[in-house]
Amino acid sequence: MGEVAALLRQATRAEILPRFRRLAAGAVRSKSGPLDLVTDADEAAERVITAGLREQFPGCTVVGEEATAADPELLGRLAGAELAFVVDPVDGTANFAAGLPLFGCMAAAIRHGEIIASWIHDPLGDDTAMALRGEGAWIEAPDGHRSELRVAAAVPVARMVASVSWGYMAEPLRSRVPSRLPRLAASIGLRCAAHEYRMAAGGHVHALVYNRLMPWDHAPGWLLHREAGGHSARFDGSPYGPLTTSGGLIVAPDRESWKALREALLAE
Repeated sequence: MGEVAALLRQATRAEILPRFRRLAAGAVRSKSGPLDLVTDADEAAERVITAGLREQFPGCTVVGEEATAADPELLGRLAGAELAFVVDPVDGTANFAAGLPLFGCMAAAIRHGEIIASWIHDPLGDDTAMALRGEGAWIEAPDGHRSELRVAAAVPVARMVASVSWGYMAEPLRSRVPSRLPRLAASIGLRCAAHEYRMAAGGHVHALVYNRLMPWDHAPGWLLHREAGGHSARFDGSPYGPLTTSGGLIVAPDRESWKALREALLAE
């Protein structure tokens, strides 16, 4: 676990932080649309992380967000890989590009389609949230100090604070879900799954709702939240898996909270 955390820290220090609030003209580009950006920092950091993972784990498959943008067929390699890593070098690129100090660097290890380990590094806080399947979730500082993670206690929907991402939803959910946000105590949107998952795993928000499920955005946080004691499932109640990119996801403290939140926000 520590070797991968050190690799993410190395990549952020070498390629991401030196560019923060210093991006040159032309260093920010749009990919699929205005909500989907890439910068020179994303691409450079992903190259460093990919090379480091291949050195640490010879023969592994690495599926990075930016490499997949250039070669969409790369995503299909996850299904047959004995050991694969998904990598999001700068999660929260829109924040990073705007000079907002809210972005993260994420990776998850997947063995035969099962998420077995995850890392979410905070470049500015310089600590890493980690999870190992069956062994819990924690935040670890560079000096090795650990703080265990635990999800919030269950509360009624009217007392929940949730991060709800509805921008990629299709109708009727695109209209229905935002109109029902007043049913919550409060809703937030950080434009950064890395920090949203860290907050949920640490008990600082009750729930998360997402529609688009690219593996580099959700595999790391899903395991972190699960190992911190939480429950999640897709909108139809089926389990989340890293080979699925659609169907939405609700992340909650427990199964009953998941059911209550789904009913409050999604039900007809």
